[in-house]
Amino acid sequence: MAKAAVETRKAFTPGKIAGLTLRNRIIRAGCFEGMCENGSCSDLLIEHHRAVAAGGTAMTTVSYCSVSEAARAYGHEMWMRKEILPDLRRLTDAVHKEGGAASVQLGHCGYFASKADTGFQPVGASRKFNLFRISFPKPMSEADINQVIQDFANAALLAREAGFDAVEIHSGHGYLLSQFLSPYTNKRTDIYGGSLENRMRFPAAVVKAVREAMGPEFPIMVKMNMTDGIKGGIEIDDAVVIAKRFEAMGASALVPSCGFTSKTPFMMMRGNLPIIEFAAADKSFMRKFGLLFFGRFMCQEFHYDDLFLMQDALKILKAVKIPVVLVGGICSVKDLETAMNAGFEFVEIGRAIIKDPDVVNKWQKGELMASDCDHCNRCVAVMNGGPVYCVCNTKGPLKRRIGSKGIDASTYRA
Repeated sequence: MAKAAVETRKAFTPGKIAGLTLRNRIIRAGCFEGMCENGSCSDLLIEHHRAVAAGGTAMTTVSYCSVSEAARAYGHEMWMRKEILPDLRRLTDAVHKEGGAASVQLGHCGYFASKADTGFQPVGASRKFNLFRISFPKPMSEADINQVIQDFANAALLAREAGFDAVEIHSGHGYLLSQFLSPYTNKRTDIYGGSLENRMRFPAAVVKAVREAMGPEFPIMVKMNMTDGIKGGIEIDDAVVIAKRFEAMGASALVPSCGFTSKTPFMMMRGNLPIIEFAAADKSFMRKFGLLFFGRFMCQEFHYDDLFLMQDALKILKAVKIPVVLVGGICSVKDLETAMNAGFEFVEIGRAIIKDPDVVNKWQKGELMASDCDHCNRCVAVMNGGPVYCVCNTKGPLKRRIGSKGIDASTYRA
């Protein structure tokens, strides 16, 4: 009991990632907000992350900021450029004023990109059919690869200029870097395909370029897959090798996750599969029809357990010397204790913080021992059509008004 009490306190004590000291060990995971119409930073996005910081979370992660306009999957995804830096600075200033730190998740969605939204043909590791977009991507040339490497470095520099304290490179969930790592999507025969060593070449070069651009002390986190959850994809033994490579290239911390967006999207979240809500939120009639009639066949449901990624994440933890951030099913003080006891220096939490941005303060004060989030995933469903919010939370601490134009930022308050 004594050790559990010590470890409980550890979750609420300061911790370091590279040169950054965080006030506690809890990070808001990079869960897509759907609050970036026209690829920009909105007042609603600023308020969302301010509320998370005010609620006690040590660092909040602005989710999926594309490193270029062509890298977006949706029109309401942000893409990094000079023009949005003043608004991003307002976001980071708001978070800092509440005592928190701010990170931004940088990514390229590869063959998930939407030509209708970006005007650019999707690119990928190979000409692999993408069921998500019903399309084939253009296989990337070496010039394309070098450009994306530079795009990541440039985006990280802009993030620091905007006041972000850290960046998280997205190399999981079937996005572009993950498409190169996974033998399921990477069928190349050049130096970027075939062996794991070759498949790691491009993602490793991205991490190295960002490190060289940002200097030795700036926190660079990498989200990576431990398994794609599909036949012929990445498995945990591959992930251990990949984790070591990312560490060698300059990663400050790793966030081991799982799942492949177009094949096993709910592997990374677990819980209920809200097909009706997904169909209702989607703006495409064809996708609505497909979801309603074929959603259960196209998308697999995965049983939810607390700490559902911990056992595989422990294998990553043992393989590297940098901090490993546990994500997946952390919903209570007991879960925090278990994670700290197992050796994880930090945790990332998504749905419990979306449901109640004050949950970390409540845990720390002893006012609450567990989130009442039931993993219905209806928040995940609504984000495809607009701003994410807890559908269940009509009378909770977040006062939201849902109207024909979505959520009114003026009533979005913790």
